[in-house]
Amino acid sequence: MALIMKYIDSISRYMDSHSDSRTKGWPMMSSPFPTLAVCLTYVYLVKIGISGWLTGHYSFRCQPVDYSNNPRTLRMVHACWWYYFSKFTEFMDTIFFVLRKKSSQVTTLHVIHHGCMPMSVWFGVKFTPGGHSTFFGLLNTFVHIVMYTYYMFSAMGPQYQKYLWWKKYLTTLQMVQFILIMVHAFQLLFIDCNYPKAFVWWIGMHAVMFFFLFNEFYKAAYRSRMMKKNGALANGHAKPNGYCKSINAHDDLAMPQTTEATATATPASKANGSSTPLSNGHANGVENVYKQVANGSAHKGANGGLSNGYATKLLDDASHELKQRKTPK
Repeated sequence: MALIMKYIDSISRYMDSHSDSRTKGWPMMSSPFPTLAVCLTYVYLVKIGISGWLTGHYSFRCQPVDYSNNPRTLRMVHACWWYYFSKFTEFMDTIFFVLRKKSSQVTTLHVIHHGCMPMSVWFGVKFTPGGHSTFFGLLNTFVHIVMYTYYMFSAMGPQYQKYLWWKKYLTTLQMVQFILIMVHAFQLLFIDCNYPKAFVWWIGMHAVMFFFLFNEFYKAAYRSRMMKKNGALANGHAKPNGYCKSINAHDDLAMPQTTEATATATPASKANGSSTPLSNGHANGVENVYKQVANGSAHKGANGGLSNGYATKLLDDASHELKQRKTPK
């Protein structure tokens, strides 16, 4: 594995050193992997999707199980068995998590998902290989291709972390998958189709269970984190909104300049951030002039414009006017 990573790193360094810097920041040009992913998706859809699913050989409304030895049918039966076998290969990601001591990633959801899927698929291959349930296998395989592509990028080192911005959308993709499986399976409860109703419930209820499990995981991993990030801080301290640098409403950028009026005021003469000449917004008989200064605060200076009751500009202007009034002419 280390040798493979070393080889990939050498290729990456070679491409960076010999590529045209003008196109490096263009969409899909920083790495060959996005283009490779699109090409593989194209081949997957053409060879698997269009060849059987979109050419009339499969009905999304009702597809009974074909128990004949028709070559096309046997090919589908073999595909079902390989899908069953792939559930065992998925144990490897748990093994890698344990070996890397990433026990936090071995969640209850992870264990339930990998623990019950092989047994669930075994019943399908044993009794109903093919038919209506193959939609579930195809969709689940596609989702796992996307998921393990993410795991591949994640294991390739820190230089590839910038390509993993779509991590949280994996869980969304999983939940969309389960909704589609539920709709596709439970529709047979309302139409006449020669497909065992027991397996309709078996597939549909598995989708319901995993939908709620993945939804709880999504809320715990992403929604609570987003609410904590964007919500108000504890103890009543509002988010600074880009103006204050520290809490307790002390603004590091907009502290009032020291004037003669404020410099000569004693600590006892300061009330709510205003010095003696300013009392509740009125400046020594100049009534209703500075009504914006009420208890040392101005309504236009919210969210950091005022700090701890200081009305910076109005206080300076008021002090300057009082100084002029006291100066003998």
